[in-house]
Amino acid sequence: MDRRRLLKLSTAFGSACFLPGFGAKTEAKTVSKSENTEVLSVSDGSLRLPPSFALPNMPKADLEKVLGEVPDENTVIERPLNLTLLKTNDRTVLFDVGSGANFMPSAGKLNESLDAMNVAPEDVTDVVFTHGHPDHLWGILDDFDEVWFPEAQLHFPKIEFDFWLNEGTIDTMPEERKVFAVGAKNRLEAISDQVNLFNDGAEVVSGVEAMSTYGHTPGHTSFVIHAADEPVMVIGDALTHDILSFQKPEWPAGGDQDRDMAAATRKKLLDRLAHEQMQLVGYHLTDNGIGRVESFGTAYRFIPS
Repeated sequence: MDRRRLLKLSTAFGSACFLPGFGAKTEAKTVSKSENTEVLSVSDGSLRLPPSFALPNMPKADLEKVLGEVPDENTVIERPLNLTLLKTNDRTVLFDVGSGANFMPSAGKLNESLDAMNVAPEDVTDVVFTHGHPDHLWGILDDFDEVWFPEAQLHFPKIEFDFWLNEGTIDTMPEERKVFAVGAKNRLEAISDQVNLFNDGAEVVSGVEAMSTYGHTPGHTSFVIHAADEPVMVIGDALTHDILSFQKPEWPAGGDQDRDMAAATRKKLLDRLAHEQMQLVGYHLTDNGIGRVESFGTAYRFIPS
């Protein structure tokens, strides 16, 4: 699905009904707070997508067993965009940068959210990326194609960086996603002088550990924030649906590039989160993406905080 079609769908379905439970929260919400550290979930608005793009390509009867009701193609599914902000005594760390102004009218609201918190772009000391999809990366450049966070050190997973800059990547993408490859390559080339590349397990900034969650994209990375009083995991798009990702982690998700690897990653991640009862922030999950995982029969469920 190219940007033109996304814009058209967003406009055409603007007044349509939305799948219950997927409205975006526009206000920042505290995830964890102590004397010297605060972790917040910050909104970039929302994505508005047709079911064919937002839900897995599974038989309708199977989807109905889990969801109860499957929306038709005239319905828009609204998916929140939850970024994470870590504030310490000397650092202001932003995880991902949202969509910017050139992806979808309902997205690209991060500037408004930060402004409401009295956080200026110059205040951000570090930007840490989970992966290179448009709603996570495209907001790094402003309307003049300049880096939006001029004082920040930008941190990007090396495997992911190399994938999007590879000249052959665009040929591996389906037609509707070639615009993703072009957009990622253009932006990564523009910010290359500011980028610190890291590998799995690295301490990206003080108190922030990189953890590979490959599959959604080749180098998709989650992060454990150890700087908080209790650890918080920023999971990006490793889990994207409040119900399906938890109850049916083996099912393919629409945005996954390596579906088998992504499914294996979901199962491993859910097991760890449920066992350790670690708080998480999910980029597309409801209630600002903040919650925990608990075992539910032979699967799991998301418990919003």
